[in-house]
Amino acid sequence: MQDDIQVLCIGNAIVDIFGQVEDSFLVEHERIKGSMMLVDAETSARIYDSMPPATERSGGSAGNTAAGIASFGGRAAYIGKVHEDQLGAVFRHDIRAIGVRYDTRANTEGMPTATSMILVTPDAQRTMSTFLGACGELTVDDIDENLVASAEVTYFEGYLWDRDNQKDAILKAMDIAHKHGRQVALSLSDSFCVDRFRKEFVELVHDRVDILFANEDEIKSLYQVETFEEAAREFSPYVKLAALTRSEKGSVVLAKDVCIEVPALPAKVIDTTGAGDLYAAGFLYGYTNGHSLEDCARLGSLAASEVISHLGARPEVSLAKLKAEKLGL
Repeated sequence: MQDDIQVLCIGNAIVDIFGQVEDSFLVEHERIKGSMMLVDAETSARIYDSMPPATERSGGSAGNTAAGIASFGGRAAYIGKVHEDQLGAVFRHDIRAIGVRYDTRANTEGMPTATSMILVTPDAQRTMSTFLGACGELTVDDIDENLVASAEVTYFEGYLWDRDNQKDAILKAMDIAHKHGRQVALSLSDSFCVDRFRKEFVELVHDRVDILFANEDEIKSLYQVETFEEAAREFSPYVKLAALTRSEKGSVVLAKDVCIEVPALPAKVIDTTGAGDLYAAGFLYGYTNGHSLEDCARLGSLAASEVISHLGARPEVSLAKLKAEKLGL
């Protein structure tokens, strides 16, 4: 059906609060540069109170991916939990305004909408301190079986493994997708996230995931090896389809008897937040629209190059227009 969803994204619904800081700010607040660290409400408030003037924008890894797919002109949907508060209203408005289907019921009690303090240092690295709030309350009841069954690909972020109720929701969605002959995609999200859940992630990647997204550090962490080449060798017996990003080195697409290297597109790097999310958006848009694997990777590189050229984790220009202008697709 034409109205079927191409990609359903499931993730932590978060409002990002961006601030540009010096490295000394990270030291002062005991942040690990380049990481995503979960914090409680008190720590989140303390960091926010110390930040310079900040910018609020809707984010969350899978939400960014859904927004990118919609910007390309794809049919995307999103499942993620917010509170019925001011930031929750901002999140709902932003994701729907870009054309993503978003029907998840907001909480009226409990934790407020999640926030992530994203500290951007002069080298464009981003360090995130995330208060999960309401998004951590996603449960199996939030998984719409008809929506999952209608999606060609259900994509979820590894960050969801931090809470058992979220994990149960994802496992339910995976079972529904496979029952209906659909595919499941996973982003490993963060090397620190991989460190926390390595055994479970290895089992998922080997047995249940059809499409894997990871960067070089994440795939090395998954297999506890020193080089990208070693990680690729460890992964090769299990790969169905994977898109592995390597920053300025571009990306590598792996499938059975296939290895395609695609260069990165040049960009002035302002903020790397969302680069992996938007790469996944471009790749999945291409994949669900019948493009070659090489063109899927080129679309991913295009989306990533756009988002790192400005502050914020969602595209500021039409990716559909950029696709036509820069790639001729």
